[in-house]
Amino acid sequence: MADIPRDYYAILGVRRDATGEEIKRAYRKLARELHPDVNPDAKAQERFKEVTAAYEVLTDPEKRRIVDLGGDPLSQGVPGGAGSNPFAGFGGFGDVFEAFFGSAASGRGRRSRVRPGSDALLQIDLTLPEMAFGVRRELAVDTAIVCGTCSGNGCAPGTSPQTCPSCGGTGEIQSVQRSLLGQVMTSRPCVACAGTGQQITSPCRTCGSEGRVRARRTISVDVPAGIEDGMRIRLTGQGEVGPGGGPAGDLYVEVRELPHETFTRDGADLHCNVTLPMTAAALGTTLVLQTLDSEEKIEIRPGTQSGSVLNFRSKGVPRLRSSARGDLFVHVQVRTPTRLDDAQEQLLRDLANLRNEDVSGNGSRPGLFSKMRDAFGGR
Repeated sequence: MADIPRDYYAILGVRRDATGEEIKRAYRKLARELHPDVNPDAKAQERFKEVTAAYEVLTDPEKRRIVDLGGDPLSQGVPGGAGSNPFAGFGGFGDVFEAFFGSAASGRGRRSRVRPGSDALLQIDLTLPEMAFGVRRELAVDTAIVCGTCSGNGCAPGTSPQTCPSCGGTGEIQSVQRSLLGQVMTSRPCVACAGTGQQITSPCRTCGSEGRVRARRTISVDVPAGIEDGMRIRLTGQGEVGPGGGPAGDLYVEVRELPHETFTRDGADLHCNVTLPMTAAALGTTLVLQTLDSEEKIEIRPGTQSGSVLNFRSKGVPRLRSSARGDLFVHVQVRTPTRLDDAQEQLLRDLANLRNEDVSGNGSRPGLFSKMRDAFGGR
């Protein structure tokens, strides 16, 4: 009777389509729990050998192919197995240390006290003309700047950082741990100096050893013509100065467009509404519209209908980084009177008679509702 092939995927607790990295992570997790130096139980040791063998099989392309075909490479005499090197497949001793002791097993070296600063964000409100044609603004900004007393080194005048006595300037504290390989030296950042290898014994009284202080300053920002609501202007090096007087980040100025009493904006185009009495729409008239930078005459032709749109080319907003401009669209709305005195009502009825229109719909002539039906294609 044939032996049932071992399920190496189940042993490691991974899917059959698991990636190499997923298999590696699963093995490391189990190895930390089952390693003889961590768990001396005999069953744990047997389990450790089992997961190690499964890891070796699934990280070998040929052996994994045999498993996927339903076979067992260890029972078929394929080289390797539980008795082989349990660390085959790792990239070297660094991977072994990382599996059992974490990233602290390999030191990262001393850290710099001087670090880059953060970016800052400021919002400003602009009118539509300012957004359209550009403007220069003077802005008050509260950010961290280099300390003028210590010039960023964090030390009181006449002093300088000293070598940390705890780590000897390396920024790391080393310790020895016992493992299956013998004694393993691990490193961790020095707490006394925060991994910098230096200590400030005489801190600057102005910044408290930070090398930076908060201050208000005034900067100029040039807003380009055609900028749109929500866009940001980047000012390089105008953000927060970093710890230890490190290089400043950037300042981003976000613009917000204030509502305009006449125009609404759609990209580079402008839109506005003009409301006319029905007599003006019927007879025609001339209006004067104040645009963003000029006066425009609007010719309303006789018989203009409500909802008509008049287009004035290149009277909109300049396009960003371009000499072209958008268009101005004037939307015409015809206002129908809601209250008529007797004389006005009679005039409208006389007009209807002259136009052969029976607004009551009771006469022999086609009524208003029948005209509406005809207009929509009814029968």
